[in-house]
Amino acid sequence: MTDMNTGAAAAPEAQPEKAPAKPTRVPKRIAKTILNALKGGVVPRIGLPYIAVGRNAEIDALLDDVAVIEEGGASFRFIVGKYGSGKSFLLQTIRSHVMDRGFVVADADLSPERRLHGTKGQGLATYRELMQNLATKTMPEGGALALILERWSDALRLEVAESGLSPAAPGFAEALERRVLAHVTTLDDVVHGFEFGRVLSRYALATAGALDEPEAQKSLVLKWFRGEFATKAEAKTALGVNLVATDDNWYDFLKVFALFLKRAGYKGLLVLIDELVNLYKIPNTVSRQYNYEKILTMYNDTLQGKARHIGIVMSGTPQCVEDRRRGIFSYEALRSRLESGRFVREGRRDLMSPVIHLAPLSVEELLVLIEKLAAMHRDLYATNRTIDETTLAAFLSAEYGRVGAETHITPREIIRDFIEFLNILAQNPDVEPQALIESDAFRAAIGPSNAGKPDDSDDFVEFTL
Repeated sequence: MTDMNTGAAAAPEAQPEKAPAKPTRVPKRIAKTILNALKGGVVPRIGLPYIAVGRNAEIDALLDDVAVIEEGGASFRFIVGKYGSGKSFLLQTIRSHVMDRGFVVADADLSPERRLHGTKGQGLATYRELMQNLATKTMPEGGALALILERWSDALRLEVAESGLSPAAPGFAEALERRVLAHVTTLDDVVHGFEFGRVLSRYALATAGALDEPEAQKSLVLKWFRGEFATKAEAKTALGVNLVATDDNWYDFLKVFALFLKRAGYKGLLVLIDELVNLYKIPNTVSRQYNYEKILTMYNDTLQGKARHIGIVMSGTPQCVEDRRRGIFSYEALRSRLESGRFVREGRRDLMSPVIHLAPLSVEELLVLIEKLAAMHRDLYATNRTIDETTLAAFLSAEYGRVGAETHITPREIIRDFIEFLNILAQNPDVEPQALIESDAFRAAIGPSNAGKPDDSDDFVEFTL
């Protein structure tokens, strides 16, 4: 009760103090996957929120694009950074974010067999990989194509049933077909939209049992969407459409599919393409230029408004993007669009530009990351050894003390070393962390910072040329 004269509140009854919240415990399956993937130098596809640090500015910039895609726009971004700097980690983090927002995500790594353009099926191979890796919030590990089509078909059948027509009624199939056509006619205005509509109609009717051998019909539709028909004649015989995905038109398939996803209740489609360096490595100049021309087509489509509800993010090293002899910048039309202006300087980035250059993680951010990994490792292997913050700081000091570390060391190298460090301590209880850090494996080499202060234990300290 409040004192009316002074406005002071009466002292409340004493309440027992709440215990501090315990840190979130990582499930063993996820912890094992994370640690094994990071030790192997790759990014895990699950559990990233448990270890995410830094990159807030980059994530916010990409999520701004996601909002535009949701409203019917499109976007295109390049993520540029050195090997091991966190490009793939950022892509997978964005992947998790947008799936939680109701987007469908398709991701693929380029390789000598998977390119953006090719004469021997390399472009089609990339499309097949993207469709194979379609992921949603309920199927984050990929393979969600059948689920997406099934969910859409079920929603249409429910709409017809709610109109008062029983699924067992004679006119249900006709009513469902009219409802399907009402959904897919919006695709007729885009390239290949009519054929997409016919194939989607067949899947919905097969799901409702309105076609003979419905499971076989659904399998044929999935095969068509995955780009597995070899010829148009084969697709014509199986599904009645004179169209298949090829090296030349696979990107058009993605654009139509993005529009369909919006009609199916999703927010849009985000396409993530990693390892652009494999285009840089193409030895034939003409083939390389055709691939860069494909990038230009996708870039122009998204930024000029020809594509809707789709976002594309590609990642690569600075060399594969900025090299004017073999990189993306060797294609003048792309270089003139992507090159930074004269106002961008070190420490002054433009995160609204098409190219996002990854800044190195700070020492403080790396300290937080390895602290999370140490706790995860301790819980997973039930070890009683706790690595204190002083030891963690000493580990980072040893890593950064190596010659060239300031400019060349990457988070990947540090994380791999740290997990190895934890593994050795777990398997050798008699080894002290500080002794391991000070051993030959972690001893800082003589560099500019300690030049002129020779190590007396070095047998070759007096050796000169």
